[in-house]
Amino acid sequence: MTSMPPHPDATPDAAPGTPTLVLIGHGMVGQRFLEELADRGVTERARVVVLCEEPRPAYDRVQLTSYFAGRTPDDLSLAEPDFMARHGIELHLGDPATAVDRTTRTVTARSGLTVRYDALVLATGSYPFVPPVPGKDSAGCFVYRTIEDLLAIEEYAENARTGVVVGGGLLGLEAAGALKGLGLRTHIVEFSPRLMALQVDEGGGRALRRTVEGMGLEVHTGVGGKEIVADGAGAVAAMGLSDDSRIDTDLVVFSAGVRPRDQLARDCGLPVGERGGIVIDEGCRTGDPDVYAIGECALAADGRVYGLVAPGYDMARVAAAGIAAGLADGSAPDTGFTGADLSTKLKLLGVDVASFGDAHGTTEGALDVVYADSRSGVYKKLVIGASGELLGGVLVGDAESYGMLRPLTGTVPPLAPEQLVLPAGVAAEGGGALGPSTLPDSAVLCNCHNVTKGTVRAAVTEHSCGTLPEIKKCTKAGTGCGSCVKSLTAVMNDELIASGATLDTGLCGCFPHTRAELYEIVRTLRLTSFAALLDSHGRPAARNGDGCEICKPTVGSIIASLAPTVGAGGYVLDGEQAALQDTNDHFLANLQRNGSYSIVPRIPGGEITPEKLIVIGEVARDFGLYTKITGGQRIDLFGARVDQLPQVWERLVAAGFESGHAYGKALRTVKSCVGQTWCRYGVQDSVRMAIELELRYRGLRSPHKLKSAVSGCARECAEARGKDFGIIATSLGWNLYVGGNGGADPRHADLLAQDLSDAELIRLIDRFLMFYIRTADRLERTSAWLERIEGGLDHVRDVVVHDSLGLCDELEALMAAHVTHYRDEWAETLADPERLARFVSFVNAPDAPDPSVRFVPERDQVKPDLTLLAGPTLPVRTLEGTSV
Repeated sequence: MTSMPPHPDATPDAAPGTPTLVLIGHGMVGQRFLEELADRGVTERARVVVLCEEPRPAYDRVQLTSYFAGRTPDDLSLAEPDFMARHGIELHLGDPATAVDRTTRTVTARSGLTVRYDALVLATGSYPFVPPVPGKDSAGCFVYRTIEDLLAIEEYAENARTGVVVGGGLLGLEAAGALKGLGLRTHIVEFSPRLMALQVDEGGGRALRRTVEGMGLEVHTGVGGKEIVADGAGAVAAMGLSDDSRIDTDLVVFSAGVRPRDQLARDCGLPVGERGGIVIDEGCRTGDPDVYAIGECALAADGRVYGLVAPGYDMARVAAAGIAAGLADGSAPDTGFTGADLSTKLKLLGVDVASFGDAHGTTEGALDVVYADSRSGVYKKLVIGASGELLGGVLVGDAESYGMLRPLTGTVPPLAPEQLVLPAGVAAEGGGALGPSTLPDSAVLCNCHNVTKGTVRAAVTEHSCGTLPEIKKCTKAGTGCGSCVKSLTAVMNDELIASGATLDTGLCGCFPHTRAELYEIVRTLRLTSFAALLDSHGRPAARNGDGCEICKPTVGSIIASLAPTVGAGGYVLDGEQAALQDTNDHFLANLQRNGSYSIVPRIPGGEITPEKLIVIGEVARDFGLYTKITGGQRIDLFGARVDQLPQVWERLVAAGFESGHAYGKALRTVKSCVGQTWCRYGVQDSVRMAIELELRYRGLRSPHKLKSAVSGCARECAEARGKDFGIIATSLGWNLYVGGNGGADPRHADLLAQDLSDAELIRLIDRFLMFYIRTADRLERTSAWLERIEGGLDHVRDVVVHDSLGLCDELEALMAAHVTHYRDEWAETLADPERLARFVSFVNAPDAPDPSVRFVPERDQVKPDLTLLAGPTLPVRTLEGTSV
């Protein structure tokens, strides 16, 4: 922009001589623009006013679906709590701009607020496109764009059984995952012939569809929605499709793309594109030099509207640089936005999907190099130019190499493309290892923030960054989608080693050893005491100390898992072991938000007799407990005071129940379908196998919780591929899958071995679990361990199937010792008066119950009385802002 003196009629609130900048919109790109202003010192020299339509500050829209996995709106927030106050930025929430007058250079908000501006930045984003189908306004129709949208969907889904997502793109698959997570039978309707048609080719689309359908979602491609059929009350009842088929549904989510929000620009006479988008030049200026547009509302100089966050961040940087230069001396900035890399890497429904460069091979003379494994759902394609240069690629099911391949786009890779598409283990055997060290300094590691390898190296050598959080703070790399974190860590470690630094891989400040090393020390030296381990192998400054909250539960878990082998007592609350346990283990129950505890008796395989069901019901009734069926085919009883735990368990143990170990880092459940005993599709007895496995591995302490499932056929009703170890029946036996999990970062399990007999299956699971317990890091799920461990799945297969390290006899012996020495913790507790003595609310008044643990009625049960806990002057508030 040209020199920017303050407007003679600037806002009265602005200090004399102080220019006013107005930002319309406070999404991800808007927040990044504010950060860029602050980094350039603009907020110290100008008044900055932000008009935001939503009732909350900017949040991570990329991670929106993680709300359904337990993240709160506050967790998703992008702005530090004091960011606005620290930089003097005026943020008006829930008060969108309604008009711009370029003649008077004023912006009017919905509240009536009028602000004069010297520079105006439009970051209004986009709005969801809803196809013009009849019935689209029926009750039960939603879009999937904001936190408020998610809250509305969540509430409506409580009374729904089936949902349809219109759109099979990035956000459509996210929405489908959300509906599935809410327990709805979910359909995806996509007009294109394949899912994610813009990102993946036909082969990648087939692989993705197989995997998505394998998760139980129903996919309809090549068809569109023709109408929404409503019932007599005006609520969604069905969706008619363009092929005249019909889907009975209770809920419809439209996620069929977005359109630029450019109405403000249209109304004030700014040029917009024929298909929408505010026209901008390379400096992100509109047709008015004092008005900028950034993000999804802008039509860039190359004629594109960019719907990804990385280009939006780049525009924010360019606009901030232009404004800062104008404030300084009126000069034009030496930077511009001419286009952006559309490469993407996402985990959708637990499936890695990535594309980069010329993914569809449109360049003349381009050739494809393809690797496909339909059994494991992996598809990889590299597009190679006539001179051998890498032009682009598509990765589905295994995108591990994305961080290395994308920076090589436009160059001749150091390895043959055939090597680059092979699985990691096979590629390594053929000398095909490709790592960050092979990349030039100009290679962009973080696409979201345009951070090169050279910048990351400089952060280590010039700014003394020695940890990943320090790298993130210094460069912003890794703070976007997170797909570059592994590459960042490798570059950082390489640079630290090159500078002569010694990498500290110790568990914590007390121990210089990793968890795996501590496991070997305890096993080899047969140590049974935390104090003995700390005094003999701790850091010098930590010896004769008490340890910390990291190492105590970690070592406690190691000793518990090795107890039969090293001669330690197996009861986790005896002696020194009691002081090592996490909060939940202290009372063998899960602590809840109001200070009460939940109780989860073990129900192996989900099979239970009517008599035992009656016992649970009677216990819940007599103690006034809230009762809920868990996702692991168990029954959870909430609301017991600590002094009631022994009383409840006395009745449960008498009825034949055992601890379900829901409180510990141990095996939780082994789910099952009904299998061939009842189901006409079943080919093996899945219930019998699930019960056998759960009884075998119950109480097994591990680095993180363990979950399992057994499906009686390929229809996979028990969702075994979403578990740490999952079993799927075949006509010839059992297939064993490992390394899966659900949650915030879901992962599909990988096939370890197939067509196993019962004995072979149990033997391999024994080895797998003990190898994981032996080598995993603290709080590392099997999924993360499998991706981290050198050689990945192939190495684990070599060890536990082919005994490449000669460890299998030892691993089997460790598991046999566990099975032989297992004792139910609650049965042992009830049999010992000294152990029962700990179950009191107040040590000095053991017979007095905790008066703060109170409940109020809800839906014929109880819920915590949180208002009482908060106090009369500090009411707890819900997400909607109303008092509880």
